[in-house]
Amino acid sequence: MREQLTSIKNQHVKNWKKLATKRGREKFNAYLLDGWHLVEEALKSDIHLTELIGTAEELATHEDIVSRFDQVYEVTPMILKHVMDTVTPQGIAAVAELPDQRFNGQVDLKGAWLMLDRVQDPGNVGTMVRTADAAGFAGVIVSHKSADLFNPKVVRSMQGSQFHLKLYTGDLTKWIQDFKAQKIPVYGTQLNPKAKSFRTVNSGRNFALIMGNEGHGMAEELLAQTTANLYIPMKGEAESLNVAISAGILMFELNQQALNE
Repeated sequence: MREQLTSIKNQHVKNWKKLATKRGREKFNAYLLDGWHLVEEALKSDIHLTELIGTAEELATHEDIVSRFDQVYEVTPMILKHVMDTVTPQGIAAVAELPDQRFNGQVDLKGAWLMLDRVQDPGNVGTMVRTADAAGFAGVIVSHKSADLFNPKVVRSMQGSQFHLKLYTGDLTKWIQDFKAQKIPVYGTQLNPKAKSFRTVNSGRNFALIMGNEGHGMAEELLAQTTANLYIPMKGEAESLNVAISAGILMFELNQQALNE
């Protein structure tokens, strides 16, 4: 079914607008994808997409994709700009079913995992998820005080990597215990002389890496529970690195060690 909408006061438009908030996403169990790239990535991954929203011009460019949707809404550019959290929307969007991010006690913990402790910048969270995907990680676990994984800015930064990884939100203390119960090492990160250079660690194929808050690092109670806490030796004068940059270095280096075994 195809329906034309011309007013931002339409109930569908009001509902889509609410998906910009965490409360709205939880209420409707859905979130928005912006642009053909994310729509196509979702379809390749068999993600359940319930609605396609687009301008007449954009819908005409990919009729093969449009035909795969039962519910299509042709909207004005003004409506899309109102709904999407961007200055210049791409002219196409889709409503995706929100995945279950809760731990169900049956998660396979093999492989490399990234955990985020109170990382609050959406761009950092999205970039780290995307980098974890590129580095061959199995999944990402974020604490409740981190930016929401399906915040529109996080979704844009992930660029579809959410479809390739296991994503969870939960209590990192519990997750650390679960990893260690299976004899899987958990590495924290810390700017501290007592920490170990990541170059001295042989991570193995199964491990977890924790990155901390942008300004304060990891919580002390988590640092006390890890197998070891790591730092990145730096030759220059910079005091520290952006958390997403640090995570990228560590993820590629630690997982490359495992792949080379």
